[in-house]
Amino acid sequence: MHKTIIDALSVKARPACAQLLGLIKLMRPKQWVKNSFVLAPLLFSGKFLDTDAVSHALLAALLFCVASSATYIVNDVRDIDRDRCHPQKCKTRPLAAGIVPVPTALILAAVLYAVLGWWWFDAPKVVTAIGAYLALNLAYTFVFKHQPVLDIFTIAIGFVLRVYAGAMALDVPLSAWMFITTLCLALYLAAVKRRQELIQNGTEGRRVLEKYSVQLADRYAEMSATGALLFYSMFVVTARPELAITVPLVLFGLFRYWFVVEALNGGESPTDALLADWQLLLTVVLWLAACTWALWPV
Repeated sequence: MHKTIIDALSVKARPACAQLLGLIKLMRPKQWVKNSFVLAPLLFSGKFLDTDAVSHALLAALLFCVASSATYIVNDVRDIDRDRCHPQKCKTRPLAAGIVPVPTALILAAVLYAVLGWWWFDAPKVVTAIGAYLALNLAYTFVFKHQPVLDIFTIAIGFVLRVYAGAMALDVPLSAWMFITTLCLALYLAAVKRRQELIQNGTEGRRVLEKYSVQLADRYAEMSATGALLFYSMFVVTARPELAITVPLVLFGLFRYWFVVEALNGGESPTDALLADWQLLLTVVLWLAACTWALWPV
């Protein structure tokens, strides 16, 4: 008798649990690793031993996680019909798979926007930067994502705004070197993403892919990677010579990422490529350790 009741309750609870997991997946927590860019000013300003600075930077990163999740939801609602026709997204995207209803997703997005609005009173500079990110991504969702070149620049500027928000959280100026290096690195990742989408899914995944070719994406990626390495090295030589030990790590990371893309067919999701390759992950950890050691306050 008791077993029958428990089984009946568990059957009724399954749809609710599936929807809850779907809502979590809809926010794409795995992609929050991108918001670690918010912490770059904390590292390079040398304030990582200041508890107030750390708390402000972590709050900015957390708010960016909320903002990025809201943009993912809006984007998935916008693309639901196209995602249903995609061989992978029809199974992996909760809206396209029918796990989460559209009205529920919109309510969640509204709650996330409300959280950001509430935090504006405590961190207006950070939330203003996040507001620019939200506006940029709304433009991307409805217009820019269909415009070649403009689409990858929009993605890259989103990373620059993350770094800018981190600088605003600490009330420090955004270094010109950090700005241009972040832009080049993000352009590299975005160009590689477009390249891999073309190779793996052709032009079915995005309309804008009809305007690209693998060769063009390769040239964009090579130019951006060269720019990222060049500007980072110039920053080290002119402003932070103590970081010279990190340049080989940056160079190895770029080489390894391109190997993962070319030989292992990764790169459509930079986050997945990073988390799936132990050498890339170790390179990032060693780079962070080397930067911390070199910039440790004395």
